[in-house]
Amino acid sequence: MNNVSRKALASVAMAAASLLVLSGCASPKAGAGFIECGVSDEGSWTDKSFNESVMDGLMKAKDEFGVELKSAESNSSEDFAPNLDSMVAAKCDVIFAVGFNLVDATNASAEANPDKNYVIIDGWSNGATNLKPVGYNMAESSYLAGYAAASYSTTKVVGVYGGLQIGAVTAFMDGFYYGAKAYEAETGTPVTVMGWNPTTMTGDFIGGFAPNDPAGKTIAAGQIAAGADVLLPVGGDQFGALSEAISEAGVDAKMIGVDKNWSLLDEYKGKMLTSIEKRMTQAVYDIVKAAAVDKTAFSGEAYTGTLENDGTGLSETEFITGDLKTKLDELKAGIIDGSIDPLS
Repeated sequence: MNNVSRKALASVAMAAASLLVLSGCASPKAGAGFIECGVSDEGSWTDKSFNESVMDGLMKAKDEFGVELKSAESNSSEDFAPNLDSMVAAKCDVIFAVGFNLVDATNASAEANPDKNYVIIDGWSNGATNLKPVGYNMAESSYLAGYAAASYSTTKVVGVYGGLQIGAVTAFMDGFYYGAKAYEAETGTPVTVMGWNPTTMTGDFIGGFAPNDPAGKTIAAGQIAAGADVLLPVGGDQFGALSEAISEAGVDAKMIGVDKNWSLLDEYKGKMLTSIEKRMTQAVYDIVKAAAVDKTAFSGEAYTGTLENDGTGLSETEFITGDLKTKLDELKAGIIDGSIDPLS
């Protein structure tokens, strides 16, 4: 073998070795070194509701951006403050607290640690500039759900009930009521909305948010007995109890989910007319991306999910098709451009 051949082979070998080294040292992802953290409300990160939706957003950001994820579950309200303290000690770059129950503890922690950044999901800030509240205009998407319920109903009686009579719950109920009444006004067909009157602010409430609360099942059974064939429980996971009430009554009734797309769960396939989504997963993902990847300075400015920014909306199901889907798209456009008020 001559010198030229030896030099050529050596060059090939060096190139191959370089490729092997490069392939074993892939560039770190854009969010490497950033620590995102979450503190759950009472319950687990797999609660099929708020906590799980937030964790989905954290996991999505972790997988796509390479950020580090730390979290703490709260089994009771006594865990809120210690769990927030543990996230501060973990040197988190942003701490997400889930649900209005953590509002007081999160505000206190943010005020005590002005060098840390906090996000409160479905809550509010008392003024701390390092605390970003994430809220949703749920009257908008609930209006669409109310119209869909009235349109789908064969009895033209629809029902709604809540966990507690607080703004985060009654926002759904208000929009639902006015959406159902919009169908009534448009078609001339009377529609009865059981469980809530936004004028008198009276209605049916479970008294809490315990999953599948028997009190909720009792309310649902009463509304079904009065003719309701589409029901909306605004109280987290109440759909097992509601499904039992429907089965025991022997009626063909549909449910409307809240917060996330419940029709994706096998046990509720074919039972959900639609779901009124708070797209918390997307909000969490967007906030982490802005801080960890885009390097945008953190702000305490509120994030509000609307139909326009896709922060809330209805889930697509086999029942939202054809003329109904077309009508709902028209109503959505009207709410976005301001020609339709979802609270009237």
